[in-house]
Amino acid sequence: MSRQLASHNDDIRRLIEKGFAVSEDSNYLVVRDIPYLDAKLELATGAFVATLVSIDEHRVQQDDHQVWFAGGIPHGLDAKPIPNLGGGPCSLHLSPAASDVVVERRFSNKPLVAQRFADFFEKIESYTNIIAGPAMERYGASPYTFRVPDEAAKDPIFKFRDTLTSRGELTDLVTCFHGEVVAVIGLGGTGSYVLDFMVKTPVAEVRAFDADRFHVHNAFRSPGHVDPSEFDKTKAEVYLARYSNFRHGLSAKATYIDGSSEDELRGVTFAFVCVDKGAARADIFRALVEREIPFIDVGMGLKRKDQGLGGMVRVTYFPPEHSEDVMRKSHAPLQDDPEDLYRAKIQIGELNALNAALAVTRYKQLRGFYKDVSDWENLLFDTTDLKIVGVSTLEN
Repeated sequence: MSRQLASHNDDIRRLIEKGFAVSEDSNYLVVRDIPYLDAKLELATGAFVATLVSIDEHRVQQDDHQVWFAGGIPHGLDAKPIPNLGGGPCSLHLSPAASDVVVERRFSNKPLVAQRFADFFEKIESYTNIIAGPAMERYGASPYTFRVPDEAAKDPIFKFRDTLTSRGELTDLVTCFHGEVVAVIGLGGTGSYVLDFMVKTPVAEVRAFDADRFHVHNAFRSPGHVDPSEFDKTKAEVYLARYSNFRHGLSAKATYIDGSSEDELRGVTFAFVCVDKGAARADIFRALVEREIPFIDVGMGLKRKDQGLGGMVRVTYFPPEHSEDVMRKSHAPLQDDPEDLYRAKIQIGELNALNAALAVTRYKQLRGFYKDVSDWENLLFDTTDLKIVGVSTLEN
């Protein structure tokens, strides 16, 4: 992978040609075999790690003047810590393929005149001169080993570099999504936003289901670019085309989910139910409960009031061990209301997006990505006062 980077980035090519042991891991540039002196003036070896910021599919750039360092505190020939390195102790998680690179600290040293490095070559060269210089002088050690380290396999999920995760230093947190197979059932207003969020979440697989067709009103409450050629195609077809270039492990099927959906639900570890009909919701709930699949159901109820629209946005979590109990509390309607035929079914794009964001945030809490100090099974957001009320699973 570093060779692919080198073919499109001159600064990385120059690092490799000079002899640096360059590799890529978790969207970080890793430069191993950096010699330095420890506190006893003995020879030690460390590694630099720098964030890769993607410009496009092939080109990358640095984010700032800092680097991480896998190793102890570098010392000069006077047995004192090398000055003006800034930074301090810290940690950074890489993939198992880079288990030999244990980041212990970060360095911050700007060029005096330019106050920034021109590229990766200048940055790595500068830090090498500062940190490896004493070891090179005392022991004749060289950072130019021309070694080609083993690298992590190509990202099995995203078709673009996941530099969002590396920039946020979240590599360890996203492991909570490994192996997750998530179903998005219903691709209307809220379901389309749930799909948009989950496509960009590093779960192993996303399966979407909806047999309805994409009409003009759907375009006003769905994310992404709208192409007039999409109208009257199935929603499954429309959204698969929109997102298939973003990630692997994405499927969309023009079908409804019910008790007979054995193949569609096989292997699913979590589901989002995003439908607006009570009878359809009841069939889906039963199919998920029987298979002990945890799920979140979303809902929205808006009415025209004297001073504008008002209503509630709902997110309900059904844990497999308590799903029957949650169903009995009737947070989500499981029957069709005859009066619905005579009412305008009001949905607004920003509330669909909010509904989806609350649902996905709750899912990520449950998986450990977000801190969770609650035990909420039902969340209600009131559009009139912008307050959220949560009902705990411990409450009757």
